[in-house]
Amino acid sequence: MRQNLIDLGSPSEFWEYFEQISRIPRCSGEEEQIRDFIIREAKNLNFNAKIDKVGNLVIKIPSKSDKENVKSVVLQCHMDMVCEKNKEIQHDFSKDPLKLKIVEISGENWLTAEGTTLGADNGVGISYLLTLMKKINKGELVYNSLNLEFLFTVDEEVGLVGAFNIDKDLIKGKYLINLDSEEDDNFTIGCAGGMKTIGEIKIKYNKIEKERNPIPMKLSIKGLLGGHSGVDIHRGRANAIKLMAIILWKLHKDNYFALNSIHGGNRANAIPRECFAILFLLPDDYYPIMELFNKIKDETISRFSDIEPNLEIKLQKLENFDNRKIFPDNLLKNLLHILYIMPNGPISMHLKIPDLVYTSTNLGSINIENDFLKIVTSQRSLEEISKVIICERIHALMTFADRNIIIEHEGNYPGWEPDFNSELLEICSETFKELFDKDPKVRAIHAGLECGILKEHFPEMEVISIGPTVEGAHSPDERLRIRSVEKFWNFLIKLLDSIN
Repeated sequence: MRQNLIDLGSPSEFWEYFEQISRIPRCSGEEEQIRDFIIREAKNLNFNAKIDKVGNLVIKIPSKSDKENVKSVVLQCHMDMVCEKNKEIQHDFSKDPLKLKIVEISGENWLTAEGTTLGADNGVGISYLLTLMKKINKGELVYNSLNLEFLFTVDEEVGLVGAFNIDKDLIKGKYLINLDSEEDDNFTIGCAGGMKTIGEIKIKYNKIEKERNPIPMKLSIKGLLGGHSGVDIHRGRANAIKLMAIILWKLHKDNYFALNSIHGGNRANAIPRECFAILFLLPDDYYPIMELFNKIKDETISRFSDIEPNLEIKLQKLENFDNRKIFPDNLLKNLLHILYIMPNGPISMHLKIPDLVYTSTNLGSINIENDFLKIVTSQRSLEEISKVIICERIHALMTFADRNIIIEHEGNYPGWEPDFNSELLEICSETFKELFDKDPKVRAIHAGLECGILKEHFPEMEVISIGPTVEGAHSPDERLRIRSVEKFWNFLIKLLDSIN
């Protein structure tokens, strides 16, 4: 672990700020401390801060020129981060600093965190904007012909809340540059829209008779890569809840067991890495079920061996487990049928853009709280009607689980239509080619970005999303390519020079 990051390269201010914000709690909905930190920095650097009613923050750096051709540019990132950790890791995101460390992968140095998400999504954006503020204050960067507005939004990771509810008087610009892309040679100019479909069932538990000598067992699935349910959905990674459903369905098909509980995944926009279930076997069924389980386990591990080398599947006896509550047989049967056949992953691919997912769905989490079973899924599409149709399919499927199921749709957000004729895109492309002697990759992505919502609020703005290289977002494998930080910084300041 490295306590001081400033020797990792230029700009040193970026690494200094990134280390500082890694000590500040900033899970979605808990951005007060990071917002206060940014405001204090702005005031120390003599810049004005303004907050709207939902907590979005803007720092304004006005032009020093009185010419009419001054351009207004908004640079934007979000303040919250996905707070995910491995099950065995002891970490309280509300107070514990992230444990940063350097790892080497295939000869490349990366910054990551021990057992938790890194927060590079979108901590890199925060750090770049703070670095710009400091260098402008020092006079190291001068943009006389630009009105700069640094926009920091809230709750991006839980429904793009800040972007949806932004005060339309908060910003005003010709160009909006979003710093939430994750490949330093890619320009993002379009993204999918999305929605969550959530089902909740009140469980009326039965009890398994003690006289039957039930054997409590824990089925564990862990060690999966997980990842972002948009940008990683097509990579063939296993979904822990789907694996659990397949295994339980196969075991239940010709055998008896009772289900006490099931839980897996935490977020709609993350591919679940772990899932756990507690079930009861009867003594006469123990050995046949264990034999079948070992066969299914070997088949499953073999199937995913190339993609999921760390997949771990275990079915073990529990000692001193006294909770004998079990799902009603009919609910268990219906639930296993639905989870087994529920669509998950890409539904269709874009007809014109290679390797771009057009429509997808992700089985994000299944958990029990206060005797309510909650199933959370998320759907994405580059086309509104396709998004609606896949949401309706999931809705229809969930109705078979239980006649009293409550199904809701939440967090509907629009897609962002690509504009290949954008003046901002042309400036970015020319700047990139001048700096690196090659053309950038221009793309739309299957993930949701705030850009689509901000474009809807400010239709006259030209919008682009850029950023350094980050991999494994939304999972404890999240990492930032160290040399990409300086590369992107050089591009960003050159881009502002070009616009200036």
